[in-house]
Amino acid sequence: MKFYKESVFIITGAGSGIGRCLTKLALSKGGEVVAIDKVEASLHDLSVQLKGQKIKTVLLDVGDAKAIEIFAKEMLAELHGQRLVLINNAGVALASGRFADTPLTDFEWLLKINLWGLIAMTKAFLPYMLSTRKGHIVNISSVFGLAGVANQSAYSTSKFGVRGFSDVLRMELLDTPIKVTCVHPGGIKTNIARSSRMAGSVFNQNLMDEAISRFDKIARTSPEKAAQRILEATEKGRPRLLIGPDSYLFEWLTRLFPSAYVPWLKYILGKTFGDIYDKNGKPLL
Repeated sequence: MKFYKESVFIITGAGSGIGRCLTKLALSKGGEVVAIDKVEASLHDLSVQLKGQKIKTVLLDVGDAKAIEIFAKEMLAELHGQRLVLINNAGVALASGRFADTPLTDFEWLLKINLWGLIAMTKAFLPYMLSTRKGHIVNISSVFGLAGVANQSAYSTSKFGVRGFSDVLRMELLDTPIKVTCVHPGGIKTNIARSSRMAGSVFNQNLMDEAISRFDKIARTSPEKAAQRILEATEKGRPRLLIGPDSYLFEWLTRLFPSAYVPWLKYILGKTFGDIYDKNGKPLL
């Protein structure tokens, strides 16, 4: 418990899903948590539920770089040499079909949150970690940061970016005590599919319902289990973490067939779920 009692955890996307479970678990182990989310109702519910514990809730959209700058300035003034654990967990999804059908404005919206927000948060707090010579950065990527899958152009781009950014940081920080962990969860039982932004001319509510149904079938890992594994990896200083059986499938395929995995993965997904068609009868996978 010493690791937790000596640490301040900044957790983005803390209002729901994995972030909410990470918040509760870190608090239960004696940590101090700064819980960040852009949904005020979720933060309010969290603060009421965890009243009396060492938690501070912050309403913040990580897609807003200026807001991150203001928050970091205020937050850094409250830190007094404690170990800072930054968990960049906030993320969104986009239901738009293939890249050709994905509006650039929606692609940019997702990147601002999933990738740019993570980069901006790290930029804001890394100097403190370097000055105190302690700290840990945990970046949540995805199985879509291991393999690219049709209809996930924006999401997969962001998660490959998270993976690459984490690798760069890890190399740059080799001669320091600061650790970097990149996490690749598979299907986790959260509301990310249900809260996806629907965009473009291809997707409609029927397709959205079908996509959610398919996600529910593969989301076999609970957010509580995912949070437990993430904090265990953080405490041990592990550089990389896979979560869920599907993450190991993606890892195995991409390691054995670095470029040839695409048709294999398409075949496996097709056999598992069958074809899904857009409103014009065109297969989306």
